[in-house]
Amino acid sequence: MPAQTSFPSQLAALRRLQTLNAHVYAPLRRTGTGRITNGSWTCASCRSSQLSASSSYNSTLARRTFSTSSKRYSNQSSNRSSSSSSNTSGKTNNGRRTMLLAAGGGAAATAGLLAFGDDVKYTYEAVERTGRVATALAACVNDYRKTLNAREKIEDDPEEKQRLLRECHQRCADRTLEVLEKSGGIFIKLGQHLSAMNYLLPPEWTTTFIPLQDKCPVSSFESIERMFLEDTGTSLWDYFSEFSREPIGAASLAQVHLATIKETGQRVAVKVQHPSLQRWAPLDMRLTATTFKTLKYFFPEYDLEWLSSEVEISLPKELDFTCEAENARRTAAHFAQAAPQLPLLIPDVLWAKQRLLVMACESGHRLDDLAYMDSHGINRDEVSATLAHIFNEMIFGEGAPLHCDPHGGNIAIRHNPSKSNRGMSNFDIILYDHGLYRDIPLPLRRSYAKLWLAIIDGDVPRMKQYAYEVAGIGEDKFPLFASAITGRDFINVVSATKSGGVMKPKEASEQKSMSTALQEGMIVDLVQMLGQVPRIILLILKTNDLTRALDESLHTRQGPVRQFLILARYCMRTVFYERLEEIRKLGSVWSNPNNMVMLMGAWWELARVEVKVQVFELWLRVKRALGLGGNVLGQQQVPVGKKGQKRLAKEVEREIGELVREAKATV
Repeated sequence: MPAQTSFPSQLAALRRLQTLNAHVYAPLRRTGTGRITNGSWTCASCRSSQLSASSSYNSTLARRTFSTSSKRYSNQSSNRSSSSSSNTSGKTNNGRRTMLLAAGGGAAATAGLLAFGDDVKYTYEAVERTGRVATALAACVNDYRKTLNAREKIEDDPEEKQRLLRECHQRCADRTLEVLEKSGGIFIKLGQHLSAMNYLLPPEWTTTFIPLQDKCPVSSFESIERMFLEDTGTSLWDYFSEFSREPIGAASLAQVHLATIKETGQRVAVKVQHPSLQRWAPLDMRLTATTFKTLKYFFPEYDLEWLSSEVEISLPKELDFTCEAENARRTAAHFAQAAPQLPLLIPDVLWAKQRLLVMACESGHRLDDLAYMDSHGINRDEVSATLAHIFNEMIFGEGAPLHCDPHGGNIAIRHNPSKSNRGMSNFDIILYDHGLYRDIPLPLRRSYAKLWLAIIDGDVPRMKQYAYEVAGIGEDKFPLFASAITGRDFINVVSATKSGGVMKPKEASEQKSMSTALQEGMIVDLVQMLGQVPRIILLILKTNDLTRALDESLHTRQGPVRQFLILARYCMRTVFYERLEEIRKLGSVWSNPNNMVMLMGAWWELARVEVKVQVFELWLRVKRALGLGGNVLGQQQVPVGKKGQKRLAKEVEREIGELVREAKATV
């Protein structure tokens, strides 16, 4: 049984806690009496002085009130004898002074206790939050060090080495998942990002974090009401006639409620930020940075500080819903002008505050809800192609903004039979959460397009050239970069088109080979390489990973073939516009015949590619209609025989090979 702590030691511990609160955690807290406000950051000592002033005012008010009531009491007692009054006057004055002192002191003590209690509560929660992260971090560091030391002692049993490391990965991933779930907020956001980094992290980590895509904290309705009042100055019920107490969806940073606007009766979706984020986000960002610094200290070869740096840059923008509103409006306007044929739907934004966003209510089903798509006759191949068009337009479209967080929770699909009557796709793709956006610089976009054309063609020299232009990657890091950007084994990346290359569906053996390579030491080089590339490339990689995962979840018949075909079209357009700009710099096409010839040549090459893509997609639709590519009825994935599959694969590869050869002529 532990020994009891003496009172002096308890008092000393309490003083240390106060000192810790005043100098470490108080700068993270807003002003106010236990409430988060929009005021400036204030330390504990300044806050105490404000509370002391408030308590002085309260005691003065109490003194005046008591004095008035005493006068009324003395007037009522004036008919008493003078002797009695003279005998009791001294006692009354003494009692009055005593009561005044008690009232003033009591008010000051009460205010002080409230302030101290709030300080202690915040400090306790901050220490608990910090301790939770620190404990898990220490356990993981110790676990990995022990495992790595044990592996060094094993000489002739590689399978045992792999087993030890896999088990260590799983233990540490489980510990980290528990901390992320308990802490919530930006830790959930971080876990969602890590779950998509299968090019960097072992599968034990990425698969363990997958539940974070849907398992997010929910803020209480009362806290939402208070936040609405603080941010707008009016009650929630002054603006809405109906407001669902339970959210229809919760994410790492916010949750969405259904509501009805009182004035117009319009049904809307209200996105509200978790109120606790304003209180904990600064501390959580510091903890994230400290975690990656600690990992770098113990394992210098695993430098992941670039990840925490990206969080520090991106998070403030994601926490400002006015930025999200602007991104949503800008994206909707771009697609309405540049690609109106795409069935992309972005909910209209009515108004936005920093922590509140009111938008049109547009609901749908998750993209991995295959039963929903099959039951409504939605063609999965067309869904996959639509996603490819949307995100390639964001990457390569002139002036297009890039959505950098397209995970499964941010995209929905909805059956729209009215479009099929007009010869269009019978579905809408709904895109949510426009907080994390980036603009790709024009020179980077053009070099990136040429890089992908080289990858599709399997042209290694040109791959290396444009990998250096895009990310400054040299010869030594090129294989890693090529694998990271394509999500494929380097052997398939450098394969010629006629042998499959990146257009060949990924097999389980390839994924296993990549995971083994990461565990055998390649991950060290990959981490170091990612720390050197521009931050925009990291976000492009993240977008590639997330969209690739979405496409794989659809289980399409063509595999990656059609996606690369669509990618080649957008890359070709980007290169064409660059050539057009170069021709314009040479002078007028009317005054210089050579410029006219060059312009017609560039246009002809682009037109041939566009026509070929259209013919190819028509050819695929005809094959599906005839049952050569699988049974369309009921959307059942019924493959043709082995000979038919081989014949189809050869035809597809031949078509794409011709497309790429034509594209090379314009680069």
